[in-house]
Amino acid sequence: MTFHIITIFPKIFDSYFSESILGRAQKNGVIKIKTHDLRKWTTDKHKTVDDSPYGGGAGMVMKVEPIHKALKALKSQITKNKSQTNSKSKIPNTKIILLSAKGKTWNQQMAKKYSKLDNVIMICGRYEGVDERVKELIDEEISIGDYVLTGGEIGALTIVDSITRLIPGSLGNIESAKDESHSKKGVLEYPQYTRPEIIKIGNKSHKVPDVLLSGNHAEIDKWRENMKKKK
Repeated sequence: MTFHIITIFPKIFDSYFSESILGRAQKNGVIKIKTHDLRKWTTDKHKTVDDSPYGGGAGMVMKVEPIHKALKALKSQITKNKSQTNSKSKIPNTKIILLSAKGKTWNQQMAKKYSKLDNVIMICGRYEGVDERVKELIDEEISIGDYVLTGGEIGALTIVDSITRLIPGSLGNIESAKDESHSKKGVLEYPQYTRPEIIKIGNKSHKVPDVLLSGNHAEIDKWRENMKKKK
């Protein structure tokens, strides 16, 4: 799986992608993450990626031209055949998404679907949004929640993380991803406990449930199933 992230702030991703599961997944060749500075595909000396909106209004709007050129270049890079690639052509097993507050809300089921792909190209929106004509170049418009962020970079981080943990070889134990929250639609994971067996908080002692100390795995499985939260 290769993730391509088009952004005007590529350094935002450096620390998060180099640590923990994502860092190991890259080191072990499970995934590749490539960040691309959108300004590379501008044509003026100021490397302009935005302009004022037609019709007036507050803020600036990201231009579609640099994105158009960036996608064409990335598709050529993926297919290794420039003569047969353009910015609107489809590449097998590849999705192009725009991170946007107006998009479809990302969820675990979408992460599972995307984890089967070879390439995911993400465009990180900024400012007041992106020229609407960008929809001619993408497959989906995605949001990570019903709120507004400064840019799409946090959304891209979220999507890369949620997909990667579902790809075999990324987690130390493949079972970790099978029985956690949202692994089944509408179901949240059962409570977890670890040592010490008893901990005092304030004036009250809190003990690990007896069933988890029993060694009876059938009863433990039954307890865990009953404790799962249904949304």
